[in-house]
Amino acid sequence: MSTAQQTADNGPAPLQGITVVEFTHMVMGPSVGVILADLGADVIKVEPPEGDRTRTLLGSGSGYFPMFNRNKRSICLDLKEPEDVAVAERLCAEADVVIENFRPGTLARLGLGYEKLSEANPGLIYCSAKGFLKGPYEDRTALDEVTQMMGGLAYMTGPPGRPLRAGSSVIDITGGMFGVIGILAALEQRHRTGRGAEIKCSLYETTAFLVGQHIAQMAVTGAAARPMPVRISAWAIYDVFETAREGEQLFVGVVSDGQWKTFCADFGLDDLAARSEWETNNERVKARDAIIPRVSALFRSMNREDLVARLEKSGLPFAPIVRPEELVDDAHLNAGGGLLDVTLSDGTVARLPALPLEIDGRRPGLFRDLPRPDEHGAELRERLAATGD
Repeated sequence: MSTAQQTADNGPAPLQGITVVEFTHMVMGPSVGVILADLGADVIKVEPPEGDRTRTLLGSGSGYFPMFNRNKRSICLDLKEPEDVAVAERLCAEADVVIENFRPGTLARLGLGYEKLSEANPGLIYCSAKGFLKGPYEDRTALDEVTQMMGGLAYMTGPPGRPLRAGSSVIDITGGMFGVIGILAALEQRHRTGRGAEIKCSLYETTAFLVGQHIAQMAVTGAAARPMPVRISAWAIYDVFETAREGEQLFVGVVSDGQWKTFCADFGLDDLAARSEWETNNERVKARDAIIPRVSALFRSMNREDLVARLEKSGLPFAPIVRPEELVDDAHLNAGGGLLDVTLSDGTVARLPALPLEIDGRRPGLFRDLPRPDEHGAELRERLAATGD
């Protein structure tokens, strides 16, 4: 399939013509690559001879490879062998972008660091995804969970005394997104200067950015933010409620004085609406102990379908509590092109989330299925040999 066909058939490809070489594994580095690939860049994934080890992870790691490696080409190289390092160098010499997330200094020792590669390719943009940016911690080994713990996110997520990591690789993925932002900024800068740039994104500083609102809260109020499960809510109704059916839950938020009036009117709580002392949000927050039991009892008398229908009609913020696997049947995601059919190594098809973007009303799609190890190695080597003659 030609690039033009890919663009026409499978969604917008604004990065068409940009070549990316990716030396990555696990989540953070591959997340940088998959975002660029979904946006139309030609991403060449360099794998070890046995293939990326995340292909065979078990348990919670079993979803890493299929989620973060679509729309890429694969070449397997043994970077301990000089001839394969030479192939990698030639790939990078023709690339617009290189991505790597190895330990600091690893690729530089192989002759694949920014300084060496930029000598042959001055326009190269080189993105390193690391645990830490410059400072005392920069040589430490980091993981998503490590930086959630040391960056305050785990403290804010769990109840007091029980730090809890978020239920997804949020720092790996968000850190990767910051890497993409840096790459796109460097591409724009290159239009003006003709020069590439060295970009670094990191787990720890990403975590600090995400908890910045809580740091600011301390600065504004003089009081430290409390973990989310025991925080003082900014709104009187901003909670998860039980419904009539056992095990079924629903989040509801009433976040303005106008929504309070709508909520009371639509759910027959006229006596609450008539309380003049509860007309403003801050006064209702002080009265949560009186308001929440009444709302909880009402919701426990209704099934979730009726509650959802009424809340949707009212235009109030709400969300049924669902599990990740239920999203494959979500009507909204299926109607809007929000799920892509990716073929797994055993031939089965997984429906996985597309990039959460629309460009001119269209969602980025699937240009290439998950690559087999070295699936594109022969064609890439052949092209390099031809251009080297």
